[in-house]
Amino acid sequence: VTAGGAGPGQNTIYIRGLASTTPNITTAGVAGLAPNVAFYLDEQPLAQPGRNLDVYAADLQRVEVLSGPQGTLFGASSQAGVVRMITNKPDPSGYAAGVKVGASFTEGGEMSKNFEAMVNIPLNDQVAVRGVVYADNQGGYIDNIAGTQTAEQSARFVDGGFQAGSDFSGVTFLEADNADLVEDNFNDTSYKGFRLSALYEINDDWSVQVSHMQQQLDVDGVFLTDPEFGEYETQRYADDKTSDQFYNTSWTVEGRIGMLEAIYTGAYTDRTTEQTVDYSDYLFVGQYLPYYICDYSVSYPSGAPSGTCQAPDLFVDTSNELAIQTHEFRVNTPAENRWRATVGAFYSDLELAELNDFTYPGSVNAISWNGVAGFGPNYPLTNTAVTGNVGNAAEGYFSEAGPFPDGVIFRNDILRTDEQVGVFGETTFDISDQFAVTLGARWYDIVVDFEGSANSSFFNFGASTDAQAFGANISDLFSGNTAGVPDAAETSGTIFKATGEWTPTDDVLLYATYSEGFRPGFLNRPGGTSNASGTYTVPYTFDTDDVTNYEFGWKTELLDNSLRFNGSAFFMQIENLQVNVFDPTITNLFFSDNAANAEIMGVEGDFTWLPQSIDGLTIAGAFSLLDSEVTEVLIDSTFVEEGTSLAFAPAYQGNLRARYEWDIASRDLTGHFMPQVIFSDSANVDIVTAKNFELSGWTTLGATLGVTGEDWSAELFATNLTNEYVEMSGNKTFDVERITPMRPRTIGVRFAYDFQ
Repeated sequence: VTAGGAGPGQNTIYIRGLASTTPNITTAGVAGLAPNVAFYLDEQPLAQPGRNLDVYAADLQRVEVLSGPQGTLFGASSQAGVVRMITNKPDPSGYAAGVKVGASFTEGGEMSKNFEAMVNIPLNDQVAVRGVVYADNQGGYIDNIAGTQTAEQSARFVDGGFQAGSDFSGVTFLEADNADLVEDNFNDTSYKGFRLSALYEINDDWSVQVSHMQQQLDVDGVFLTDPEFGEYETQRYADDKTSDQFYNTSWTVEGRIGMLEAIYTGAYTDRTTEQTVDYSDYLFVGQYLPYYICDYSVSYPSGAPSGTCQAPDLFVDTSNELAIQTHEFRVNTPAENRWRATVGAFYSDLELAELNDFTYPGSVNAISWNGVAGFGPNYPLTNTAVTGNVGNAAEGYFSEAGPFPDGVIFRNDILRTDEQVGVFGETTFDISDQFAVTLGARWYDIVVDFEGSANSSFFNFGASTDAQAFGANISDLFSGNTAGVPDAAETSGTIFKATGEWTPTDDVLLYATYSEGFRPGFLNRPGGTSNASGTYTVPYTFDTDDVTNYEFGWKTELLDNSLRFNGSAFFMQIENLQVNVFDPTITNLFFSDNAANAEIMGVEGDFTWLPQSIDGLTIAGAFSLLDSEVTEVLIDSTFVEEGTSLAFAPAYQGNLRARYEWDIASRDLTGHFMPQVIFSDSANVDIVTAKNFELSGWTTLGATLGVTGEDWSAELFATNLTNEYVEMSGNKTFDVERITPMRPRTIGVRFAYDFQ
């Protein structure tokens, strides 16, 4: 299991190295690929386009990780596996309460502190409520250092640009200067929230549980560093901020209908994300940036360029409004039966309204066309605004009509809808006491649709108000009225699973599995756009990518049950692997395609050993060995190369820890000490050649030392003890490498108390 991304609220989980591309946070929803690892909170799926819901881990019973395709029971986006956070449930049997506090100090960074309190109150023998509240302030450790940059560094003017090698001595390049934003440890994070649950055990057969959760995540700065500077250093020219808030209500009804166990579960989530992202890196790849911030004589010189280029301090204001509801009903036959089954149906409906305002402050001062200063006012495409922020008030959609804000050069104003229906089932038959066979299948139908526009300000040459001149009217494009263009991306199909189990002894289980998984495709905003040579055209839609998994595994308890060793060997074939691409030689919009076929071979395992000769000692660990590669390139392009290893798929990784516990008899206490080591080989960040580079391998050490009493515990902990600069993730979206490092050495204390 690995995680890649750009920090809190912007990370993606990967299992078994099944990854192709780094998510792009500036268009995370409308152009974001669906994750290939399903993320669940209890019974409800939380996977969302581009960025999963970042649920704080408070009052959890356990975290489950199911490796390999789990599509028959868990549906779309579970092609590599499932991660489930299982919460503690209300308990009518007795009162309970507890509090946890902690504080830590990061090398070269700021102090962090956290608080969590829980209470479980039985109202009677059948009804109980449980609540948890939490606050976690995580101090920063990345510095925004002083710097300047000018449009002279633009991709248009340097190697490979249209005007590379020109004499710019007659051009005045105004500097973007981040002096007002310079700050040490500027990547602070704050989680605040609560969860309240109620359980009603109606009778011996039926129960109802309802849970409501709210969370506010605030992030300052970024978690990306620049390898050109020192460790944990970057240069940002805009005030990066993220506000990510969600409300989640879920409900589960469990009962018996005759001999059948019936479960209905549903959930509704409302999520609002407001984010400002420094977009100045676009300078290094955007061939058209000088059109917006430089004089006409610089962008289109008749001789030597002359005039002024404004400062390239660019940023994107992003607003996401997401609403999703899910419903699932399933029945289980008695678990003790020789022949048992689970069958059910699933429905989800997602609406994501996203507004991206790409702002170039210098554009309002540029002498752009025919002596007209600046590019304003800019107007949205006619009758296509969908987010409710700006548009044609006469149509009744929006509260405000008129131009974009000053400096907004490009706007995404898009409503994405995803509707999914599934019917599934698995059945197991015990052939004998030693042999069992499981068969499963799932039929699915998924429809993804777009409305709105992706609109640049190029149409405003000479203060024109022709809103259709330079932009994509997505509502019209995907209306079904254009020949060869669908009105939505719809996919349906059936996937299968088959498992054979052999239990030769009570301590050994061997199994072989064939399983399938899929991830839905969707629409491309710039569909139909071609490169200059005509060798590649952006598709209007792209297909699911499909996984076929062949697996042999074992679960064992050895050495008189003192050693548990589980593992598997697997071979996965991936067809039509999806990638996300930014290539300004084709279009200035991100797009996706089915770029390649790939294969992954691997062996993974975990063990827990209690040496019988040393009372109180537990040794545990896990390992993964992977060999992944692109086996076939499917598109006529230089995007992907055959033989490339998949992203976030290190050839080896693992962890090892030992925990020793001893009695402190004089005080009726128990002490413990647990050192651990975690290691990983190097890994790619993307399979798209232009976006790929290699993250270095790493090893890190940690330890805990603590004492536990009857109703309290205290612990000293340390992570990244050697203070290694660990490259956890990265991206190269705009032709410059950016690294997401592990937090430096952190030492802290935590205390817990249970009230009786």
